[in-house]
Amino acid sequence: MGFYKKSLNTLELPAVLELLAGQATSQSAKERAAELIPSMNMYEIKQRQRETTDAKNLIGINGNPSFYGVKDVSGSLARADAGGMLNTRELLDIASVLRAARTVKGYSAAEGTSLAAMFAALRANKYLEETITNSISGEDEISDAASAELASIRRHMRAAGARVKDALQKIITSPTYSKALQEPIITMRSDRYVVPVKAEYKGSIPGLVHDVSASGATLFIEPIQVVEANNEIRELQAKEKKEIERILMMLSAEAAAHKDDIISDFSLLVELDLIFARAKLSYSLNCSEPEITEGNALTLKKARHPLLPQKTAVPVDIAVGGEYDTLVITGPNTGGKTVSLKTLGILSLMAQCGLHIPASDGSKVPVFETIMADIGDEQSIEQSLSTFSSHMTNIVQILREVGENSLLLFDELGAGTDPVEGAALAIAIIEYARKRGAVIAATTHYSELKIYATSTPGVMNASCEFDVETLRPTYRLLMGVPGKSNAFAISERLGLPKDVITDAQSRIDKSSADFERVLTQLETRRQQMEKEQTEIRKLLLKAEEDEKRAAEYRKIIEQEKEKAAKIARREADRILEEARRAADEVFEELKELRKQSAKSDNWQEVNVAGSELRRKINLAQEKVGERQESIAPQPSSRPVKAGDIVEIVAIGTRAEVIDVSPDRLLTLKAGIMKITAKEEEVRLLEGQTVSGAKKVMAKSEAKLRNDTARPEVDVRGMTSDEAVSVVEMFIDSAALSKLTSVRIIHGKGTGALRTAIQNSLKRNKLVKSFRLGVYGEGENGVTIAELK
Repeated sequence: MGFYKKSLNTLELPAVLELLAGQATSQSAKERAAELIPSMNMYEIKQRQRETTDAKNLIGINGNPSFYGVKDVSGSLARADAGGMLNTRELLDIASVLRAARTVKGYSAAEGTSLAAMFAALRANKYLEETITNSISGEDEISDAASAELASIRRHMRAAGARVKDALQKIITSPTYSKALQEPIITMRSDRYVVPVKAEYKGSIPGLVHDVSASGATLFIEPIQVVEANNEIRELQAKEKKEIERILMMLSAEAAAHKDDIISDFSLLVELDLIFARAKLSYSLNCSEPEITEGNALTLKKARHPLLPQKTAVPVDIAVGGEYDTLVITGPNTGGKTVSLKTLGILSLMAQCGLHIPASDGSKVPVFETIMADIGDEQSIEQSLSTFSSHMTNIVQILREVGENSLLLFDELGAGTDPVEGAALAIAIIEYARKRGAVIAATTHYSELKIYATSTPGVMNASCEFDVETLRPTYRLLMGVPGKSNAFAISERLGLPKDVITDAQSRIDKSSADFERVLTQLETRRQQMEKEQTEIRKLLLKAEEDEKRAAEYRKIIEQEKEKAAKIARREADRILEEARRAADEVFEELKELRKQSAKSDNWQEVNVAGSELRRKINLAQEKVGERQESIAPQPSSRPVKAGDIVEIVAIGTRAEVIDVSPDRLLTLKAGIMKITAKEEEVRLLEGQTVSGAKKVMAKSEAKLRNDTARPEVDVRGMTSDEAVSVVEMFIDSAALSKLTSVRIIHGKGTGALRTAIQNSLKRNKLVKSFRLGVYGEGENGVTIAELK
């Protein structure tokens, strides 16, 4: 395990943990973050990952919980438990931990998460917290509210101090002592109030000398008048000190009594602080939770190294383990091989630490018992080690510790020595580790390793892409494609003479040249296929978006149709219900009306009741009609011609077609009335004859005469002839119903309709008199007729 710990530094895990510590609040959580080591227990790793995910979700909902004031108070509590007295600073730290526990415990929405048990386990102790904070007003100051005794002592101290100051104030303001005083001030020496007196006037102010100035010119004298008051203050100060010690002992004992709860809260707070630090790091690095899997298959999608800037880092897809246990990465220098290797190692370590990784969803990380890396040039002048020797020293240690569940990362394996020997040694090292069940990723420049990876089962080639046109790496990792040597192309682009390049190409071994040629063809085909795949993905994305948009439109249309259907059904049900209710009321009132008409001779009351009944029927018919108007009439089976019987859809009345004009305007006869209507306003009634229509009209007229008449008629919109006919029938019906007064609504308009109706009324023998309406009756728009 010695080299495993060294590899943690090589893969820069401490730098990542330093970022994690920067997200923690408490010092204890920062220290634990810096000391975090990868776990090898799958259950523990999955639990840590769940905790990080749940904390990240909670931050998104409620923000960060506050861990301010969480300090390690275990030492103070142990001393208090042993009977020691804690100072004010230690007690305030304990109160701060209790306050943090209470605040974090109140952090909502943790129910149902992996953190719920930890939040629920926080005990807090508001009583002890407030007792401490109310008793200690500052780091070195006990509040008067700490006890009634302390408040009383301090009250007496203030009174005694006031008496001393009053007495001294009289001395320094008295003209008698003005010459004797060095300065007219009150000061303190040895915790007693004194005044500065000139040495030559020592006897002018009797009292106790407590101090002498360095020059000897000034004596600090406590006048005899205040000695007793100063003595009282000293006694009170001693009592105060004793009471403060008693209070601190009491608070210390109270804290010791709850030692276990406070230490438990502290441990939970530090653990939660670390978990939320992991969540905040996940936010800052734009990470996601990896899937922790069994076996050795490692898959990273759009992975980034956590220490590289997010804006400039190029995400890579890396996979090793599973179908192939070895990945050989080739490509030019500074092309991203080493970064890819480090990304593979550091993300595996982060996942086993319970950290989210900077990679896309769908990334899978197994649990490795050891992750060992030989990366970088560690040549040492002091130890006389060359680059090759330093690498080989590391590899020897790695091969000693390699096990069945190890991840090995080799940078420039076999480099620093003869290429032929170095390549052979690299292949042998890989085979040795493979036989022991390790998962291996190695970078190299050797063509022999490219051929080895191509021809050996369980070994996969990968390469870092290089743009020959710009002479720059793209930092993209291409899985399954061996890296091509770009030395000749780069040299030519940089201006090396063509003759030199041609001579160099002729000196290459034929097999190597053929291999490079095949790689060139593969690279060309790969780029073509990649372009085609890009276009296909764009088309698929567009098709998916179009399908999604169409599905949304269909859903909206279906919802609107369903909504309209529901509204229509509700409206129809409501209208039918109102119609049924109106019908029931009408039938009941008809029964009552028949009884009254049979018994009563008061025809006016019967007619009024009948009119009200007819109004209710009309109102119900209008409501049903409102619904029926929205339903378009069925078209006629053929064009209407003279002699046909039709139904006027708007009023539901049958009529005979008298004439059809060239522009298809119909002249209809309904009873004694003649009406003009458009063809689309009527519906042809097949099989109906004129005689049949007359019978229907006769029945309708008979029914009109037999039914209770309404007290008013509306003829607005009719021609004069039509209106006169309707009014005459209306007067006949009203007279039969024994109405004494009727109301004819003709509107104001030009007055032609009013004149025609009033002329008809003059000739009508059933009319006793008539007049225009007054205010409230319709004025000139109606005529009131009195019947005989």
